[in-house]
Amino acid sequence: MHKTTLAGALALGLAMAGPAQASDKFWHTFADAGLVGIPAAALGITVLNHDHNGLIQLGETELLNIGITEGLKYAVNERRPNGGSHSFPSGHTSVAFASAAYIHQRYGWQTGLPFEVLAAVVGYSRVKTRDHHWYDVVAGAAIGEGSAFLFTRRLNEDTRVSIGGDSKGGVVQFATRF
Repeated sequence: MHKTTLAGALALGLAMAGPAQASDKFWHTFADAGLVGIPAAALGITVLNHDHNGLIQLGETELLNIGITEGLKYAVNERRPNGGSHSFPSGHTSVAFASAAYIHQRYGWQTGLPFEVLAAVVGYSRVKTRDHHWYDVVAGAAIGEGSAFLFTRRLNEDTRVSIGGDSKGGVVQFATRF
């Protein structure tokens, strides 16, 4: 079994652990498992691939994501459907999507798609348990996806662009996303 697939299967098992009934307890457990399991899978896949640059990109993605999410929570201070505070945006959802989008961007859609689906279910669970409004979850997903888009590059992608000559001539090279 490919090591990326193995890490994905382990994370999926972690996220699906819990009671089989569709109770609030199940959905709370699912959301919490996704909050921890998806980033753990991203880290595990990266470590198994001996991907030092990926570790840096994952760290940058998560730092930006958490900074924006937490900043907005305190700036907006939206009331949760269950009466709590700091609803906007959903932190569980933003972390799940940032990690899933990192996997997707770095290792391809075949590896990333299951985690993107799990992240969407984490978002669903936050609305289902009345911890968030639907727009909290959409904003969290957008922040997570955007953070990964800004910092994550495809593994083995040649991103060097030479300006005005070849790389052996000492000409400055720029790393680029596009």
